[in-house]
Amino acid sequence: MSFTDLFESGAHRRNLGHFASLVNIAAVDGRLNENEERLLKRFARKLDITDAEYNEVLKSPEKYPFQAVNSADERLERMLEFFKLIYIDHGIDEEELELIERYAIGLGYPHDQAMKLINRSIQIFNGGLDIDDYRYLLNRK
Repeated sequence: MSFTDLFESGAHRRNLGHFASLVNIAAVDGRLNENEERLLKRFARKLDITDAEYNEVLKSPEKYPFQAVNSADERLERMLEFFKLIYIDHGIDEEELELIERYAIGLGYPHDQAMKLINRSIQIFNGGLDIDDYRYLLNRK
C-alpha cells in the first residue's frame, strides 16, 4: 500500500465518520423524514460515500456513535470542514442550516455560542468579510 493510499483511506474514514455523525444528528428525533434523507444523500455524494456505506450507516447508525471532541480547536476545525462541505455548491439552505445547528450543539457548543459561530461563518462563506477582517486574514502568519 502506498503513502497516497493511506492518505486516501484516512480521508475517506474521516468522511465516513462525518457522514455517520450527520446521520446520528438527523435521526436524533426518531425516524428520518423525506427531507432529511434527501439532505443525507446529498452529503453522501459530497463526501464520496458509496451506496453500500450509505445503506450500512442508515441501517445501523449506532455502530457509528457521534464522536465528541474535547478541544476548542478540534470543534472549530470540524465546523470549518462542515461549512466547506456545505458550501461546495456555493450556498446553504434551510435544511442544511437546521442540521448544522444540531451538529454544532452536538459538538458541545452552547446554543447561543453555536448560533453566533454559525451566523458569522455564513457571513464569511458568503463573502461577507469586512475590510478589518480581510486585513486581519491577509496579515496573519
